[in-house]
Amino acid sequence: MKISAVKLFDGGYMMKSFACGGGLPEGAIKEEKLRSSLQNYVIDTGKEVILVDTGFPAEENFPVTKDSVITFGDKVKDYVDALKAAGYEPAQVSKILITHKHADHTGELRHFPNAKIFISRIEADDMKLTGDNVVRTDFTDGAYKNFDACQKIADGVYYIFAPGHTKGNSIVIVEDGDKNYLIHGDVTYTDEALLENKLSVVFEDLPAARDTLNRVRAFIKENKTVYLSTHTPLGYENLAAEKIMVLPDVEEAPVAEAVEESKAVGGTVWVCSVCGYEHVGDTPPAVCPRCKQPSTAFRKK
Repeated sequence: MKISAVKLFDGGYMMKSFACGGGLPEGAIKEEKLRSSLQNYVIDTGKEVILVDTGFPAEENFPVTKDSVITFGDKVKDYVDALKAAGYEPAQVSKILITHKHADHTGELRHFPNAKIFISRIEADDMKLTGDNVVRTDFTDGAYKNFDACQKIADGVYYIFAPGHTKGNSIVIVEDGDKNYLIHGDVTYTDEALLENKLSVVFEDLPAARDTLNRVRAFIKENKTVYLSTHTPLGYENLAAEKIMVLPDVEEAPVAEAVEESKAVGGTVWVCSVCGYEHVGDTPPAVCPRCKQPSTAFRKK
């Protein structure tokens, strides 16, 4: 079993209040900048090549303003070139596992028309995905350790329902000897949030997001785990060092109460390509109220 990082952007930052402030009162987190990047992962089982997510659309620019609370940094490579740099051609890919619907995780699916795309039914329906290669996944293979529902993808590769960040969010766990590699999209944006037991401000279902983070932390405490994040250089650094995550003793947070975001009724749905915030109206908002990106970050749903 071999796991490689597909490096897309590097040298960015995110504000800690964005990465760790979910469900907390404004100002509860002391502001500081944390390192940010964008990378996805590829799993080589020796029998097949499996991707976890497919990056940001090559033709789009990540907008940055003085008010940005998250940036990806400088582009390293477009997704296909980054995959080739990791040692793989698109034609080798047999399966793609999508953690969730946001553009920085699904942006280059178009380059893999012959690969089976596994995505939770909730996310696939929300994206209106079509095609014989789209596998709407219902996670019918039962529990995986302390997670309630999974789909076995290959020997040692498990696709696991882990809602909260989005309602159909998932993670991937790869077993290799006595180690486990936990590949996630945005259960946490940074490893600092995992260590401090904090959620980001980006979620569709706050109680589910808290429950998922609790389960992830419990899994890490019981199993030797390399934690592979998407939006921090610690993801690819952990992988290179084969670093086993050790969690400090911090208070286990309870499942949070639901938080409802008000939405306008009628008109076009605009989705922020950075954080997934949805705005309904004839035009996108001037600034995303959640991640502070300008209107150019919004795309019609």
